[in-house]
Formats: sequence, C-alpha cells, structure tokens
Amino acid sequence: MGLLELREKIAAHYKRVYNIKINPSQILITPGTSNAFLIAYLLTLNSGDTLAISDPSYPCYKNFAVMADAKLKALPVESRDNYQLTPKHLIGHKIDALQISSPSNPTGTIYSNENLKALIEYSQNNNISFISDELYHGLVYDKNIKSALNFSKNVIVINGFSKYFAMPGFRVGWMVLPEHLIDAAEAIAQNLYLSAPTLSQYAAIEAFDYDYLDSLKEEFKKRRDYLYSELKEIFRVDAKPEGAFYLWCDISKYSKSALDFSLELLHNLHIAVTPGDDFGTNNTNTKLRFAYTRDINHLKEGINRLKGYLK
Repeated sequence: MGLLELREKIAAHYKRVYNIKINPSQILITPGTSNAFLIAYLLTLNSGDTLAISDPSYPCYKNFAVMADAKLKALPVESRDNYQLTPKHLIGHKIDALQISSPSNPTGTIYSNENLKALIEYSQNNNISFISDELYHGLVYDKNIKSALNFSKNVIVINGFSKYFAMPGFRVGWMVLPEHLIDAAEAIAQNLYLSAPTLSQYAAIEAFDYDYLDSLKEEFKKRRDYLYSELKEIFRVDAKPEGAFYLWCDISKYSKSALDFSLELLHNLHIAVTPGDDFGTNNTNTKLRFAYTRDINHLKEGINRLKGYLK
C-alpha cells in the first residue's frame, strides 16, 4: 500500500486543503498515476463493461480501458459546456464507470462544484462507479476547487506528485479508495508492480512545502496569462485554462490537419506542440495543445518564431 508515513502525509494534505478526514488505510501509493488508472478500471469494470469519458480527454484512459477489456463511450463536450460532462450527457447510455479529469488535460478547464456534485449523485443513483482524476489539483489559478471526496466517500480519487508537487521523474502517484475496495486494490497492485519505489516514496514525504508550492503555482499563473494573451491573438482559444498547464487552440485558420501542422512547426521552427487528434475525435483534428511548462523567456521565443512564421 505504500509507506505509512507518506500515506499519513497525504491524509493530512486532504485535511488541510479540502477539510476532509481520510484514513491513511484508504490511500494506495502507486508508481505514477498511470498504474492508478489501470487499477481503478480493473476494480470497477468487468469484461465488456462500459467506461464513459469526455471527448476530448487524456489519451491513456481509452488505452487502459482496452487493457481492462472494457468498452469505451467517448461523449463529446464543447466550449459551451466548458469542456465538462454533465448528467445530461450520460442520460440514455449504459455506463458502468465514469472517468473525469479536473482540471482537464487538454483544455485546463475545471468542473464546477455544482456539476461535480450533480455528476456524483447521478452516478450513485445509477450504479455507476465514479473515478476522479485530480492530478492537476493545486495548479488552479482563479478559483477554489473541491475534491470529489467533498461530495462522497464512495468515489475513487487519483492524484500524484508529478504536477503540483513538481516530481515527475520520481513516479509516485496515489489513490484514495472507498473502504470496501481497499483489499481488492491491494491485491491488484501487488500483482502489477508489488509497490511504488521506496526511494521515491521517501522523497515524496518531503514534498509538502506549501510556501514553495504556492510560489510555483504563481509562476505557472504568470506563464498561463502570458501564453493565453499571445495565442488568442493567433488562434481561436475558446476556453481560458483555469488550471493545469495547457492551452487548447483551434488552428483551422491555418490548417485542417493538426498532425500535419504540428509536424510543420516541429520541423520548420523547432516548436513542439501536441496535435489534438491524440485526445479524441470530437473536432480534434484542428486543435493543438500548447503546454506552458517552460519559463516565460522560453515561451516568448516560441511565440516570436510562431508569429514570424505565420505572417
């Protein structure tokens, strides 16, 4: 399950940030969040069951669903929905588990507290397992955000140390599990990977330096503000990112193929972006995801190259 000292630190984090009391026994430490998603799907989906996700969304969700021998229901979301699922998207579909991410990859949008509560209630009333990817919690810029655990103890929450805690190479994630799933999750984990790396877990114990983490968030906010102001002059950006570190841009003014355009920028300008095709099929072929994970001077160089090229 992971080092008890680390699980106690994470439990204290939930009390500090969300005012939620979590028993450390509910926390499973994983080698990154990728293993957490696979465990969550193996816990909640039998062969042939259906996982619902938004389109666009993080690519690995669908890949892990295939590994779990599950069917996928990718439900289109638009800018008018702030790129988030609502209960109305689920009506009429046979769904066994629902996966959301907030803040979202690739759009950076956040599920409102009202919608999050409504989705959880709908799921529980319809026997749908609810899985919340909260990896980008902490990197939220303009509002307060609640965890799915604020609304129910019968949800699976996934988080980790690679984003807000700035420890991507250490490969440490975690799950918060309902009590009735703890034993099964541990059994799956010990067969998949035995345990998360002990050395990395000891490093993660020292990660809860909130003064430093606040300064890091402010730096990301500055980058967000800069890149958003610049890119919206070049492309159509229909959702200002509220969290994470991505911008979702429509490049149809310049190209009808995000993949071709991203390769063009890579080869001609040495600018690396992610084509929207990776994230689904809902009008994603004319979208690019820009990341602001580098310092502002680096971003400025990229913007200057981009503006000069597109002229």
